[in-house]
Amino acid sequence: MADTILDLATLGLDRGGHLLIKHVLRGLPAGQRLGIRGVDPALAVHLRGWCRSQGHTVEWTEAAAGSWTPIAWIQPGDAEAARWSGAERTGQANPTLPGAVAEHAPKRWGLAARGASVEQGAPDFDFAILDKDHVWAEEAPRIYAQAAAAQWDPATAIDWTATIEHSEEVEDAVVQVMTYLIENETAALLVPARFLAQIHPHFREVLQVLAIQAADEARHIEVFTRRALLRRPELGLSTTGGQASLKTLIEEPDFALASFLLSVLGEGSFLTLLWFLHEHGPDPITRQVARLAAQDEARHVAFGLAHLTRHAELEPGLRPRLAAAVERRYETLRHTAGLNDEVFDALVLLAAGSWEPAAIARGYERVAKLKQDMDEGRRGRLARLGFGAAEAAALSGLHTRNFM
Repeated sequence: MADTILDLATLGLDRGGHLLIKHVLRGLPAGQRLGIRGVDPALAVHLRGWCRSQGHTVEWTEAAAGSWTPIAWIQPGDAEAARWSGAERTGQANPTLPGAVAEHAPKRWGLAARGASVEQGAPDFDFAILDKDHVWAEEAPRIYAQAAAAQWDPATAIDWTATIEHSEEVEDAVVQVMTYLIENETAALLVPARFLAQIHPHFREVLQVLAIQAADEARHIEVFTRRALLRRPELGLSTTGGQASLKTLIEEPDFALASFLLSVLGEGSFLTLLWFLHEHGPDPITRQVARLAAQDEARHVAFGLAHLTRHAELEPGLRPRLAAAVERRYETLRHTAGLNDEVFDALVLLAAGSWEPAAIARGYERVAKLKQDMDEGRRGRLARLGFGAAEAAALSGLHTRNFM
């Protein structure tokens, strides 16, 4: 089989000639050599150093100036071959194929894209969550695609100029509820953000879902703050009990437990609250803000349920751990005040719409129904995770009185 000759003409290795050499070498049939010729004055010097760095075997000739004889014959080197043959592939290149996502992502895969080849000697990355079973949900790609398509701009999605006709006391109630929503959404932003850097990038769809959840919460904080300050110079009251409740979410170190407490129990209850505000908000701006936030929160709950349902099926011991997390949180918070009284009273007033005794009675009944709806929703989500009716009822009853 005839050897191959590459004529670089005036192109030197310092101006890209090495790219042509690499290109030809990769397609060179087994057993062939590559002859190099050219007229660049520094070609021999640069070729010698480049071949040494690549591990190629070189046989030099005595070609005269202007001769068509190659100045060197290159035998494809060990370094280039080892670089590719020794590389480890991070799962299948096509993520739609079965098994494309590895069950375990080694630390040495680092930031390599799924399907890429990882060169030998790549550094380990200290990701704490490396197992698919701990984070994965088959619905993750779909949830991310839906979330990306459903992003909305606070400046244009809400009519901030809509007329507000309610009383000053009702406006104060709106401000208090918005203040409460802001601190809860801040916790809902920080929890997924905490785990983003701990999950191996091989599970990229999960990272994308958590990242867009954090973006959703950042947007919610923006619109709740804007609504609160629309007619007031300052926000309402943040209580010790509310802060203590959210602190337990922020400090939970286990991804599954944090997702359960936040998404399945907390954000699930919060979702019911947002739809309540959409129905009983006293002005169109408050109703719009609540509706848009609720649509986002529904995706957060859906992902939490999806990955925890899968996790529970694969790890029989997960449900007892989830139950223990609820009980542990209850014991931590049992002596706190729970829901801010000002928030409860504000919700009653918003649901009432006026200070008439009959209206206040209706408002109180509606808030009581809200809490009942929250409880039923939690029981239903717990049932989806495999808890029996009695245990689901008991665990729902232990959920923090602060809703989140």
